[in-house]
Amino acid sequence: MAAGSARIVRYLLFAFFGVMILYFMSSSSIPRPPLPTTSDVPSWQGQQTEKPPQAPAGDVSAPPPVTVEKIAEKPNAASSPAASAPAVTSPKHANEDTSSSSHSTTDTSEGRANATFVTLARNSDLWEIVKSIRQVEDRFNRNYHYDWVFLNDKPFDAKFKAVTTSLISGTTHYGEISHEHWSFPEHIDQDKARKVREDMAQRKIIYGDSISYRHMCRFESGFFFQHPLMKQFEWYWRVEPSIELYCDIGYDTFKYMRDHGKKYSFVLSLYEYVETIPTLWDSVKTFMKEHPEHIVEDNAMEFLSDDKGDTYNHCHFWSNFEIGNLDWLRSQAYTDFFDRLDKDGGFFYERWGDAPVHSIGAGLLLKKDEIHFFNDIAYYHVPFTHCPTGDQFRLDHKCHCNPKDNFDWKGYSCTSKFFEMNKMERPVGWKDQTD
Repeated sequence: MAAGSARIVRYLLFAFFGVMILYFMSSSSIPRPPLPTTSDVPSWQGQQTEKPPQAPAGDVSAPPPVTVEKIAEKPNAASSPAASAPAVTSPKHANEDTSSSSHSTTDTSEGRANATFVTLARNSDLWEIVKSIRQVEDRFNRNYHYDWVFLNDKPFDAKFKAVTTSLISGTTHYGEISHEHWSFPEHIDQDKARKVREDMAQRKIIYGDSISYRHMCRFESGFFFQHPLMKQFEWYWRVEPSIELYCDIGYDTFKYMRDHGKKYSFVLSLYEYVETIPTLWDSVKTFMKEHPEHIVEDNAMEFLSDDKGDTYNHCHFWSNFEIGNLDWLRSQAYTDFFDRLDKDGGFFYERWGDAPVHSIGAGLLLKKDEIHFFNDIAYYHVPFTHCPTGDQFRLDHKCHCNPKDNFDWKGYSCTSKFFEMNKMERPVGWKDQTD
């Protein structure tokens, strides 16, 4: 009897300890995996949620952190002036050459500029242009969501559209250049043009034997602003493949241009290859005689010529970066200027570049105070760098360029001429960046 009682007591004790063990296991602090956040989710998703809310139209002195992912919380209607449009996973495809894809709708309210980025590119340039897009978006456009126009002499393929659209915070547009604007005009003697290319090839002049380069220079000089996709805009910022922006841009550059009466801008300037433009200034002087009404007072002739216009000193603004006014380029003055050059045939009989054409046009047809030097836009396009002069500025704007690489004050740069013409003081530290 006693043995049976002892056995029952043991069973009860085992049961009690078993219950206690289960209790402690269930209430222990075993770590649980955290819920995934947006930073844990890959940026390329088959279906994406809505885009981040629009930034205020005013200047941004302290930009928000870069948002690489396209996944974000839905913006609060009370804090956002307009609901954001849903992000798209692939662009729309249209039969015509003016297709567009949208992350958001262009908004010109509250002082926002009617502006776009514009890029001339081929499908094969995709992986080089995406580098430029990321630079522009991360350093500037993530705060403003401006549109982006892509132009090509061939139709853009689906991959180019899908990848570029996924990276751009504004509306993307894709257009094909008309044959008229990317071909030899009727008045060009093609046999003469061919002999010029052969001669330049023998003399090893850069792009001297290239037909496509000549079409590009002519298109950028006189036609890109006439493309149907560009006609809706007032301002443009030209972006080319493989560029770098070294500093944060904490304000709206388009609004700055508009509000301060600027119509053309640059970050780098230099001398043009003399062999490519031997008769360009002769054509310019012909234009000046034919249209004296277009030559404005207080222009920038001093930047272009060292003898009051008798000869050209070959200085030009490097046009692979430019922010400018499209209405000026569409004006009768610039139209007459380009038409004179085009009729003379130097784009094909020589190798006139769009940089000296734009520069001379701006230098004669605009007042010198309508041309702006963006010292604060740190920029690289092979092989030249503009790195803002000023240690504190570079620290404040998170710059990663080496000031020793700054081209502004070196012997082959023309930026000193621009400063002298405008009686501007060179920034502190410029002598440390000379040759």
